[in-house]
Amino acid sequence: MRQSRSVPVLNELRSWLDINLLVVPPKSTLGKAMNYLHKQWDKFTVDATNGRLRIDNNLCENAVRPFMMGRKSWLFANSVAGANASANLYSLVETAKANGHEPYAYVKRLLTELPSANTLEGIERLLPFNFKPAVLNAA
Repeated sequence: MRQSRSVPVLNELRSWLDINLLVVPPKSTLGKAMNYLHKQWDKFTVDATNGRLRIDNNLCENAVRPFMMGRKSWLFANSVAGANASANLYSLVETAKANGHEPYAYVKRLLTELPSANTLEGIERLLPFNFKPAVLNAA
């Protein structure tokens, strides 16, 4: 579908871009946007060549939305360390959700097992994408 529908549209856009890059002043807002698209073209069109790639980043956007909605509430965090700690916790929770874990159960199990993880491999085994759901549900 991407080859038959997206590629012709992308080809038209590329032709338009090539013509208008020479006409639009490069320092103008439109010129800057066009130059950015020109420089990023391979990244912009890669989804048309690989059907396994998602066309959008909605999953990522939805994952960070709760954190972004609350950032005004956290604007006056007591310290940089506190802000970093909350960012790390949110990252863990959202990664756990993305990997099919119930966040509370995952964090509870993580905090229970983390003190006994005394090697890098032991710690990596506790990351959400390595954590086995069967093990998680056994807790």
